[in-house]
Amino acid sequence: MEGCSYRGRVAPSPTGYLHLGHARTFWKAFERAREHAGVLIFRNEDLDPSRCRAEFAAAMFEDLRWYGIEWQEGPDVGGAFGPYAQSERRGFYVEAWRRLLAGGWIYPCSCSRRELAEAPSAPHDDNDEPIYPGTCREKLAKTCPPHSPKEGEYGPPGCGCGAAVPGGVNWRFRVPGGEVVEFVDGRMGAQRFEAGRDFGDFVVWRRDDVPAYQLAVVVDDAAMQVSEVVRGEDLLRSTARQILLQRALGLATPKYYHCALMTDEQGVRLAKRHDALSLRALRGQGRLPQEVREMAGAEFVPNPKEK
Repeated sequence: MEGCSYRGRVAPSPTGYLHLGHARTFWKAFERAREHAGVLIFRNEDLDPSRCRAEFAAAMFEDLRWYGIEWQEGPDVGGAFGPYAQSERRGFYVEAWRRLLAGGWIYPCSCSRRELAEAPSAPHDDNDEPIYPGTCREKLAKTCPPHSPKEGEYGPPGCGCGAAVPGGVNWRFRVPGGEVVEFVDGRMGAQRFEAGRDFGDFVVWRRDDVPAYQLAVVVDDAAMQVSEVVRGEDLLRSTARQILLQRALGLATPKYYHCALMTDEQGVRLAKRHDALSLRALRGQGRLPQEVREMAGAEFVPNPKEK
């Protein structure tokens, strides 16, 4: 693998058992890494302590190896760009948060969920967040006490003391209204999104002191030198957000390949609540990896409970 330019990744979250939709997407990532004679990275996206569980993490490794996916870097095999579990990478995220703060890219938001739910917003997809109305956009942040940061104390845009810490409020990225984000997806072709119209200011750090998905994956993909991101098409709009973060942080933008989502017989996108279609359940039924791979290759998946 030495000198290889292609670096892909599979990045599951241990919040439930992986289902056929995950399997199909991760198999595509595996295939593309093999096609390019590249490296596949396994990254454990275990950021949320309230939802991630050790038994689900163990199942991810076991089930994907049983399924036939192999990776060259990860928590279980090591590598030059570790640690490969997000719960061990907080320092990377704090550093990125400070750079965004110093550049005036982020601001604290104290809006409650109820306030956001009641606020009028532009139309958005069911799988995407509503556009933030900008309630806290122009509020001044508290001054960060030099050398004595406490939870919930932070600096204003441009703060250079270096002692600021996140937490206590949501931190939102200030999207440049009207800026167009364009990229060519490996499967879906040319894509175009406009900041402020297709999506609004988004959270990069949560009030419970957990880095948000958008920030964490941007930081990790750059640090691990990922050259192509393969994932589900439900994250297509998130790519535009992440490209803005990459620009703000001065990071390279990888290529993207968004896979079609797998649905059940009612046309509902598979989720971790579809326990009967999890790899763990299918293994328990005595299915063979090849059989499950064939199932995952279909657009329509029958419900095993009805057979």
